[in-house]
Amino acid sequence: MAAKPEALPPQGDEDATALEEQIERLQARVRRAEERRRALLHIMSDLNESNRKLGDQRKAMLHILADYEQDRSSLAQSNIRLEDSRKAMIHIMGDLRETTQEMERRELELRDKQEQLVQAGKLATLGELTTGVAHELNNPLNNIGLYVGNVIDRIHLGELETEQVLADLESTMEQVRKAGEIISHLRTFGRAAPVTVERVDIDDVVERALSLMHEQLRLRAIEVEFDLATDELVVLGNPIQLEQVFINLLTNARDALANEKRRLVRISSRREGDRIKIRVADTGPGIPSEIQSRIFDPFFTTKEVGAGTGLGLSITYSIVKEHGGDISLAPSDEGAAFEIELPIAGDEAGEGPLL
Repeated sequence: MAAKPEALPPQGDEDATALEEQIERLQARVRRAEERRRALLHIMSDLNESNRKLGDQRKAMLHILADYEQDRSSLAQSNIRLEDSRKAMIHIMGDLRETTQEMERRELELRDKQEQLVQAGKLATLGELTTGVAHELNNPLNNIGLYVGNVIDRIHLGELETEQVLADLESTMEQVRKAGEIISHLRTFGRAAPVTVERVDIDDVVERALSLMHEQLRLRAIEVEFDLATDELVVLGNPIQLEQVFINLLTNARDALANEKRRLVRISSRREGDRIKIRVADTGPGIPSEIQSRIFDPFFTTKEVGAGTGLGLSITYSIVKEHGGDISLAPSDEGAAFEIELPIAGDEAGEGPLL
């Protein structure tokens, strides 16, 4: 008779050492992300200065245009002044063109930095989920050991029944498939790849996000309730970026419920016309009214120093906006509730780059 899988043994010293090395590498990546953040702040400062100069130049151009109109009405008396104004306007137009080109270059740099921040956010998320993912991998690996051990025992005992051996081997292959799916998902989520869009089922995105967060929520006794629309809700977007949106919201809910007796997260979805609305709510303490207007600001966090980067909701906001949607803090009787609104994909929608 096949032995049943027993409780998981504790991880060995080699696993712990490997895990510590992986955490150190992830921390190093987070430090590099901090350096990129500082570079981004410098670029944003330069961009603000360029905007100010552009505004001054536009005001100057409007003033010169007013002079130009006045000079035109008295052309006979002010030909020299009119010519000077025309030259000045041409000069300012040249400066304006150069400033506009500089702004476009800065915007490209800013977009590149934003993509780097999104990638840094994904790596930070993976760092937080490392312990839970290691546990998820240990389950199928231990089960594989048990099933293979059963087959070996039967061979030694001379009880090599074909049907039972095949059943154990098939169970082994199922566990191998589960472990492979976990590893493949992590590689896909953490990879820095060109941002392309495709038709994405929102229910699938939520399911994949929960697969990474499952162990984190289970260890904290956090229950997840669903109220998903019966219709298929499909959007045109990037599945990995959308998955990061829900992981960020679930991470915030996890932290908010840390000291609560009732720990519940509700995820609901519905369709309204040509829009999809997804709501993620928790039974935590909620968000104070005095900081609600700042929660999507970059680097704003209420967590202790070292406990958060303040990028989660900012990255979430940017991703949703790039997908043509909106995210807001929704009214709630208890805790905090975030509502995401995305345009539903048309039948003619196909794959392509995310603009």
